Formats: sequence, C-alpha cells, structure tokens
Amino acid sequence: MKSSKSKLTSKYQTTIPQEVRELLLLQKGDEVIFEIENGQVGIRKATPLDIEYLSSIESTLSEWNSDNDEEAYKNL
Repeated sequence: MKSSKSKLTSKYQTTIPQEVRELLLLQKGDEVIFEIENGQVGIRKATPLDIEYLSSIESTLSEWNSDNDEEAYKNL
C-alpha cells in the first residue's frame, strides 16, 4: 500500500497531495467525498451525479422528518 502525507493548517485545512490529485483526476473547484467505514477514511472525487441526485431528492425526504418517524425508526 502506498501513502501520502499532508499537514493540517490552524484552520484544519490541508492540501491534497499531487499524487492523489492525479489519481483521482481532481481539478480546481472539484468536490471530494470522505467515506468512513470501520474506523477507516477514504476519499473519492464527487461526481456530478452525486451532487445533482442528492440535491434533487433532498426536498422529497422531508416527509420522513418528523418526531413520529424518528421514534418509529430509531432502533433500526
């Protein structure tokens, strides 16, 4: 496994190393997604589908945003 290192600024910002940018084909203005699973963090380029799809369904999810729904599904 290969790794790259980057330092955090006082504002918790960092530069994505060139090798990672090239691998993910990142350009200025691109968005990235951090995926967290089993205590591990991965990074991937957000695709337009991710952003457009999530934006398009956001308003439809409010119908399940009630106290009754929270109570009914909290133990799933």
